[in-house]
Amino acid sequence: MTSLPLAGQHVAVLLGGPSSEREVSLVTGTACAEALERLGARVSRVDAHRDLAQRLTALKPDLAFNALHGAWGEDGCVQGVLETLGLAYTHSGVLASALAMDKAKAKAVLAAAGVVVPGGGLFDRHLAAADHVMAPPYVVKPNAEGSSVGVFLVFEGANRPPHQLAAPDWAYGDQVMVEPYVAGLELAVAVMGEAAGPRALAVTEIKPSTGFYDYEAKYSEGGSIHVIPAPIPDAVRDRALRMAERAHAALGCQGVTRSDFRYDDINDLLVLLEVNTQPGMTPTSLVPEQAAHVGISFDRLVLWIVEDVYARSCAGGLAQAGEPSGQGAR
Repeated sequence: MTSLPLAGQHVAVLLGGPSSEREVSLVTGTACAEALERLGARVSRVDAHRDLAQRLTALKPDLAFNALHGAWGEDGCVQGVLETLGLAYTHSGVLASALAMDKAKAKAVLAAAGVVVPGGGLFDRHLAAADHVMAPPYVVKPNAEGSSVGVFLVFEGANRPPHQLAAPDWAYGDQVMVEPYVAGLELAVAVMGEAAGPRALAVTEIKPSTGFYDYEAKYSEGGSIHVIPAPIPDAVRDRALRMAERAHAALGCQGVTRSDFRYDDINDLLVLLEVNTQPGMTPTSLVPEQAAHVGISFDRLVLWIVEDVYARSCAGGLAQAGEPSGQGAR
């Protein structure tokens, strides 16, 4: 009888946490934990808070599967804790995570690598709330949040900026990114960072039911329609795939990422908005959908994410657990 691929492995799934994306992380973490158990792993679900180091030291897992989203879990902080513990973990490392989470710094790195990004820049939130810092239409977003948390569209003809930016309970930092609004299609590309180089999977067009791909559209059932493959010209598809691969490599990402784009089909302008180093793995998430589109089941995708860690940090470890490294996602 063939043993399960992850038999004998103890995996700590880090989920929840203190960020504004806690609820999404709980769903992602639960889905990944269940897949890991189907693959034979012994799974410890760890709601990650400031006592994370002590809890992991007591658990002594073989691997940490990082299913956190947002600040602290996605910005290099938790990655630093795991590095200090000497514990292998999934997805990107400290520097790539911190870079990708900081929109201003990521844009500078990506532009230097030849990736087309929007213009704009960082502004004090009070200044951005007092008057238009650029002519509408434009987008205002926190510099270091994900899942479209705290994002505002300011349309042409708007009399004033969003007043919420100056609210006393604003919890997303004092600097906000203000970018020109790019009309057109919302696109996404998942990338698997393989040894031979990043491999983009597909291009999805996202049609939000609300007209804007906000938090509810991303994670609520029926909040958006995903069209895969996106109905765009082949040349644009190839451009998006290559741009996502270049962005993954330029930021030094590992494991799975998702790049978000806007495509102005009138002016043939494709711009990369951001790279997500901890993409969602929920029932409505884009990365599992794209993996399925190219023949990779959810369980095989989770297995590949784990195998990728072993291939990078302890070559041969997974093969001893029952399956040769590199075969899980094929």
